[in-house]
Amino acid sequence: MLIHLKTLGCRLNEAELETWAQAFQKAGHRITSKLDQANLVIINSCAVTQDAVRKSRQLVRRIHRDNPAAKLVLSGCYATLNEEEAAQLMGVDLVVGNQDKNQLVKKTLDALNMDTMPTMSTEPGETSLFSRGRQRAFVKVQDGCRYRCTFCIVTVARGEESSRPVDDVIDEINALQQQGINEVILTGVHLGGYGSDIDSNLAALIEAILNNTQIPRLRLGSLEPWELSPGFFALFDNPRLMPHLHLPLQSGADSVLRRMARRCKTEEFKQIVEQARSRIPHFNITTDIIVGFPGETEQEWRQSYDYIETIGFGHIHIFTYSSREGTKAATLPEQLSKEIKKQRSKQLHACAETMKRDFSEKNLGQVYPVLWEGQTESLANGKIRMFGYTPNYLRVACEIDEHETIENKIIQAKLISIEPQYIYCELIAK
Repeated sequence: MLIHLKTLGCRLNEAELETWAQAFQKAGHRITSKLDQANLVIINSCAVTQDAVRKSRQLVRRIHRDNPAAKLVLSGCYATLNEEEAAQLMGVDLVVGNQDKNQLVKKTLDALNMDTMPTMSTEPGETSLFSRGRQRAFVKVQDGCRYRCTFCIVTVARGEESSRPVDDVIDEINALQQQGINEVILTGVHLGGYGSDIDSNLAALIEAILNNTQIPRLRLGSLEPWELSPGFFALFDNPRLMPHLHLPLQSGADSVLRRMARRCKTEEFKQIVEQARSRIPHFNITTDIIVGFPGETEQEWRQSYDYIETIGFGHIHIFTYSSREGTKAATLPEQLSKEIKKQRSKQLHACAETMKRDFSEKNLGQVYPVLWEGQTESLANGKIRMFGYTPNYLRVACEIDEHETIENKIIQAKLISIEPQYIYCELIAK
């Protein structure tokens, strides 16, 4: 059987797709990147905003239109929060809620009467990562969240916290490395809460991975800033743990953070950033910011903007607040107009671009081991441009001869100049 997998939304959704791909392959089935060839399509949906809900519905309709003969299984946050509606969408054969995601492959094969082929169960597919040619993989280590930020519906959809056993995570990473993966990103709904249900913690998991695998590069997905344990940054003394953290701030005004039910004040966040930067030079801190949260006054906005500018982020994901039914924030008074939210978003985007360039400039002249990817561009001079990422997650590019290949290799490179979409660098050794 040929299976096509699609996802919308967060990295966790993508990590789950990779886990399902592995499980389907172990059951003797094959993953295909071509929708028209698929007998079965799995969609991991999103509901973080109303726009995500709309896109999830549209994706289901489009896939059914393009391949009406394929069986269609719908999972994810949209399917969980709107189960009856999801089940009625044209073409949907099975809805698997988030609470049953770990059993999605079994439920799919049982419910749709799709026979497995055990004689092929030990044979690898063309690739474990959907023939994408990627050099990194997302590994889901945790699900669910104990917190209830007032703007977030995802934690309601995901349910209680659940952590994977350390040995399972290590086994998956070792298997991925054997398949040619050189970089793993740990993900979870509430990654910093890892281990709360199994008498462990994220720092212990990281140490276990570094001690029991040889994966060259280990990254962490989005982490709530209040979850970093004392001495956390000492983990980065190991060069295999990449010096980049995505720490969602959401607002630079404490009064807005209180309305959001966030657990980290701006002064505490500032101290975390200072710890990282003082211990590891050129540590990259990126973040999320919500613009136009209910009741955000002009004074709060200016306070937030000034604070963000003072911290200086390598990159900002900027979200214009969107009311989401089922969240406390949707019931708050003083919902802001679209015009105000659009104006503030425009201001912050300009600020974010300036900060991103400033961080890039600070890295010029540095020599980093770069993991080179498969994406290339042909140049008029007979060379090709290759792209990759530094340990602190700067996108870089170099030029090599057409007959050369550095794909999926980690090679030292010196950062030379800033271009519109990347930093140009020169290889030190091949």
